[in-house]
Amino acid sequence: MRFIDEASIEVTAGNGGNGCLSFRREKFIPKGGPDGGDGGSGGDIIIETDESLTTLQDFRLQKKYKAKNGSQGLGKNKHGKDAENTILKVPVGTLIIDEETNELIADLIENTQTIVLAKGGKGGFGNARFKTSTNRAPRKTTDGDEGEKFNIKLELKVLADVGLLGMPNVGKSTLISKISSAKPKVADYPFTTLSPNLGVVQSGFNSFVVADVPGLIPGASEGIGLGIQFLKHLSRVKVLLHIVDVSSFEARNIVKNINDINKELELFGSELAQKEQWIVINKNDLDPSKEEMIRKEIKEEFKKQKIFSISAITGKGLENLISEIGTKVFSLD
Repeated sequence: MRFIDEASIEVTAGNGGNGCLSFRREKFIPKGGPDGGDGGSGGDIIIETDESLTTLQDFRLQKKYKAKNGSQGLGKNKHGKDAENTILKVPVGTLIIDEETNELIADLIENTQTIVLAKGGKGGFGNARFKTSTNRAPRKTTDGDEGEKFNIKLELKVLADVGLLGMPNVGKSTLISKISSAKPKVADYPFTTLSPNLGVVQSGFNSFVVADVPGLIPGASEGIGLGIQFLKHLSRVKVLLHIVDVSSFEARNIVKNINDINKELELFGSELAQKEQWIVINKNDLDPSKEEMIRKEIKEEFKKQKIFSISAITGKGLENLISEIGTKVFSLD
């Protein structure tokens, strides 16, 4: 299924049914009183989260949603039938935004969480409502109210505790596949990852969620490459892991790559750039002497950041990394 994280839709709740004009007609009672019933309420448009969903693709295929109208009132004081509500299912982590005002209506971060997007109209009154001591045969009724109508923007931001950053092919997909049950595509060419991957990692008796987004490259904030369009999916994370490939570059190039990506984060938004970030040196099994030299230079350049050295392929250093992440994530809950 194609990954879609934004969609604009039009939602219209159902109209209320009209009130009924009716008079009681029975044998031996030729001039009975008014007995017109009220109309039924129109259906609401309701959004509900479903943890089994991962994309907003369905809302790209269908743009307009209209709930059913309430039924008209009937004679013998019978109330018109209320219309059923229309429920739209979205992934957990979906933001609901008013497209006209750009106001955030709701941020749905729990499974089965619901919100009424558009309220159905109330049913109109039948003529039985208007009987008085001075007007025993009222012919007045009211129409049902119209349902609410809105233009809504849906925006998905995945829920994750930890986000993976890095240039293409530094081993982010391999790492998430080794520490979780996620099975992202892994290959030796740029932009293997084309959409965010989520993996649940077990740490002791607890677990945390890791998100891997497409690799960033310089100029990403200007639309070059793929990663910038997915950076919003890291906005909820508690810590960022900046993955670097110790086997492919010299120390000065690795430091430059880290600084280049951090610059892209700043250009994207200060909130993301200010999140706590750890540097993870990957592929330390390929050239141990080179890894040690590069690690020293990275430590010298980034004195305030935690630095880890791992091999995602062999598993070296992963246990310590997972333990440290777990301690960090659970301390912030």
